[in-house]
Amino acid sequence: MIPKEDHQCTGIIQLLHHFRWTWIGIFAVDNNNGEKFLEKMHPLLSQNGICLAFIERLLQLVHFEDFPEVFQIISMISINLMNSKASAFLVYGESLAIIWLRSLTFLVDPESKETALFRKVWIITAQIDFILSSAQINWDLHMFYGAISLNVHSKEVAGFKEFIQTINPLSVSQDGFLQDVWEQSFECSFPKSELKETYSRKCTGEMKLEDLPAPIFEMEMTGQSYSVYNAVYAVAHSLQALYTLWCHRKKTMIGKKTDLPYIQAWQLHSFLQGISFNNSAGERLSLNEKGEATAFDEIDQFSIFWKSKIISLPKKEKLQTVLNISSFKYFYAYHQVLPLSLCNDPCLPGSWKKGIEGDQFCCYDCIPCPEGKISNQNDMDDCFECSEDHYPNKEKKGCILKLLVFLTFEETLGIGLASAALCFFLLTSWVLGTFIQHRNTPIVKANNRSITYTLLVSLMFCFLSSLLFLSQPGKVTCLLRQSMFGIIFSVAISSVLAKTITVVVAFMATKPGSQMRKWVGKRLAFSIVLSSFLIQVLICILWLLTFPPFPELDMYSELQKMILQCNEGSAFFFYCVLGYMGILAITSFIVAFLARKLPDSFNEAKFITFSMLAFCSVWIFFFPAYLSTKGKAMVAVEVFSILASSTALLGCIFLPKCYILVLRPDLNQRKYNYIHS
Repeated sequence: MIPKEDHQCTGIIQLLHHFRWTWIGIFAVDNNNGEKFLEKMHPLLSQNGICLAFIERLLQLVHFEDFPEVFQIISMISINLMNSKASAFLVYGESLAIIWLRSLTFLVDPESKETALFRKVWIITAQIDFILSSAQINWDLHMFYGAISLNVHSKEVAGFKEFIQTINPLSVSQDGFLQDVWEQSFECSFPKSELKETYSRKCTGEMKLEDLPAPIFEMEMTGQSYSVYNAVYAVAHSLQALYTLWCHRKKTMIGKKTDLPYIQAWQLHSFLQGISFNNSAGERLSLNEKGEATAFDEIDQFSIFWKSKIISLPKKEKLQTVLNISSFKYFYAYHQVLPLSLCNDPCLPGSWKKGIEGDQFCCYDCIPCPEGKISNQNDMDDCFECSEDHYPNKEKKGCILKLLVFLTFEETLGIGLASAALCFFLLTSWVLGTFIQHRNTPIVKANNRSITYTLLVSLMFCFLSSLLFLSQPGKVTCLLRQSMFGIIFSVAISSVLAKTITVVVAFMATKPGSQMRKWVGKRLAFSIVLSSFLIQVLICILWLLTFPPFPELDMYSELQKMILQCNEGSAFFFYCVLGYMGILAITSFIVAFLARKLPDSFNEAKFITFSMLAFCSVWIFFFPAYLSTKGKAMVAVEVFSILASSTALLGCIFLPKCYILVLRPDLNQRKYNYIHS
């Protein structure tokens, strides 16, 4: 009538796992049943991450000659009770196990000063009935307050409690069992004929079982009582079936002896197998082919004087789905807080569990999470990284959304660069206006006015192109940034190269009989500018058709930020664009350097040499700075290089001329006119 012990073990594991009690102590009766129970529990505990703080075996019988051994056992148990970190104790045994444990703690602490402060949760198996002897009625039982027991299923039987209330051993003659119950429960004695005098109080009819504390005598139908009750009903139904069969045979056996034969117990086995009936409690009870009841387990919570049913747990139901934690009323010392039963304090969020070498896996050290990782729950086996768009907070307990950043006009750096670009654009516009205003003067005419205007206009666009780098990266913006910058700068540098070559060709054309006269004029300069421009355009078209730049989010360069930037698509084409401009600049520098001493009053070669030297220096330093930075800093480096190199061209080539045009017009005269505009 009692469910299999395997189901009970599973229920205990589910209970421990649900409350995360991973460090428990076991008290088991010292016999074969206790050893079998431990053999079943060991692998289940290990598989579910639960460790044993200790195992103590409870003696069934104590002999005075074994007192030294018993005293040692008592000492060890008391140490585990008082000092163990485990807050959950599992007790396996029989009815005397509770009496044995309470007696043991009484011997250790007769005044109960410490036992009430144990703060332990007792988990009692279904084999144990929570009974106490009459000698223990006055003992302090707070240590068992709130004990959890896996009990056999029971149901209230109508009239049972009323029947218990009417029992009186004085009204039933020759019932020695009831007299023993009264004497044990009430510490009294009945008068016996062989004894003339009694030294204890007399048992009277006024003594009632309902007046006893619940741990001494339970007035409700307990699981053990209900099992006995159903067993009697099962036997009765089997006897009824046997009697029905006998009556049927009696009708067919004429002239033979018809008395009911003496029945042996084994003769009922076949009738018990597969039997099904309704008991008086209105519950359907069935036995399988092996005579086993298809029963339920219950998780009950006990206090000293009461027992409250918490839930019914079907065999295949998971405890986590039906258990109501708020139904438990824990020992007062916990202040209604769920107790912990762990080898050590739980690892809080921000740390992870690291096993201690040589100890059980339930014992561990708490190690802070490394940089870039978090743990957001207690007792995590390892820390984990946040998603790409989040970063760990300072305590490493959670993740914070990264800020989306890019270089804009609104921040200080963006405002400074944009202001510089606009100022230099206005300065270049003023220079262009000044040259147009003095277009017929010798200094303007001597240096090829058309190429000069082309250079100044390209420089104006160079300054404006830097503003593309200060806007939010988008599909169109990323396509235009590098290609526009490369094409415009190619026009500017090729214009400088054309001016330099024009100076050299013009000087060579002054020699008698020179064939270079036919190259002097606008045609050569515009051919140089146009060819250089088309080559750069071709490179950019190939770039945009094959691996065009595109916007992307850089999640990794900065821990707390997502950088919105333009991916160049192809590093090869990006460096081809820069490399081509470098070739033009170096060529211009070499030609200008060689022509710097040519005899011309307005020879620009010296100024072009300085401008190209400054230009090349800027872009030489650009590469290591560009490659060593990320995000907004990388964009700022390129914008600064654009502004610096454009300013070098403007300052070195045109400011000296503007000085003459505006402040020293007396120097604006020509003695040798080799170049005609």
